[in-house]
Amino acid sequence: MKLRLFKFGMIAVVLLLSRFISKKGKVVKKQSNHENLINKITESHTVSQLAFIGEKRIPNDTTLGEIAVGGFSGIDYNPQTEKWILISDDSSGRATACFYTAELEYDSHNFYEVTFKDVTHLKQTDGTTYPSSTQHDKKQTGIVPDFESIRFDPNTNTIWYTSEGDRKIGLMSFIRHAKLNGQYLSDLKLPDQFKIGSKPNVGFRHNLAFEGSTFTPNGDFYYTTTEAPIYQDGDVSSTTHGSYIRIIKYDRQGEILAEYAYPVSEIPAKPDKDKAAGNGVSEILAINNHELLILERAGVQMKDDSYFNYVSIYKGDTSSASNISQLNSLKSGSFTPICKKLVLDLNTLDLPTIDNIEGMSWGPKLKNGHESLVLVSDNNFNSSEVTQFLAFEVIPK
Repeated sequence: MKLRLFKFGMIAVVLLLSRFISKKGKVVKKQSNHENLINKITESHTVSQLAFIGEKRIPNDTTLGEIAVGGFSGIDYNPQTEKWILISDDSSGRATACFYTAELEYDSHNFYEVTFKDVTHLKQTDGTTYPSSTQHDKKQTGIVPDFESIRFDPNTNTIWYTSEGDRKIGLMSFIRHAKLNGQYLSDLKLPDQFKIGSKPNVGFRHNLAFEGSTFTPNGDFYYTTTEAPIYQDGDVSSTTHGSYIRIIKYDRQGEILAEYAYPVSEIPAKPDKDKAAGNGVSEILAINNHELLILERAGVQMKDDSYFNYVSIYKGDTSSASNISQLNSLKSGSFTPICKKLVLDLNTLDLPTIDNIEGMSWGPKLKNGHESLVLVSDNNFNSSEVTQFLAFEVIPK
């Protein structure tokens, strides 16, 4: 997501894939240079607190070959290969749309290194690469990408990724299934409420569509989320009120099981005069089949046009929330929203800055048996922002 336009909101979608190949994870043990990290697929996670381990920043001029490294809007970890993937929302501007493969080295004491290993270009339905906005304007073909979230499928050797689309030129947001080599496999069917049409105030908001996604640990469900409410569900968050986004739940056949309303918090501070501000959900991460970690990120513009970021991680529970899939608008009708509880306010950490945090993923288990979690920021390829990796130890109940 481009923070300058400020996207908000969230909808979560759990998805059952059309072809399900069962693949139970094995425990993989590997000696690290610093500490033994135990890697395995887990059936569920337990989270009460997040303890900060460390930070690594990547210089803005970093390249992999001739490809610029940055703009990270999504991250995920594959415990079977012990590799990470990161997707960029560059929109094929600096390089053809792609995801990066990386290795992260940390333990419960320090964050040692981030090493980028490879780049994989993602393909459209016809096998071609995604065009930039300039190429699209010239040819009027293809889909301009605005990738936001990427996930390994825990049950198949494939990936799923989201794109926000472009409402201004009539391009729909999508959720796409692909091979690890970037080859297109399929699209996930979207609820009608999120689609854009001839009416100006229906469907997803520009630059505020599918921002986050997650599989449940057992792979049975997949969630996805927009950054801001769809038009029918009301206004985006402000300094005086919050907003509601929808969480959509799919099964492995791609059928929608439910939609839930999630309450996005109000903007925590006022911007300077004539400046912008916004708050929305930038990523989600499944704890189990009904609980999620939800990453809210607010940006408040200062006098010098820079943004001060407020970032919080909440735990959301869908078990007692209403299924709102039959409500065309949340402005009318009664419903029970997702219950949320604060897990971590990142602004309480002893860090010089908190940048535009957009990606969140579980990591390998630490030597003490606790799980780990990693966040990454989107520098928007802007000199005033940074690519920031933050590692945490997950403290269980």
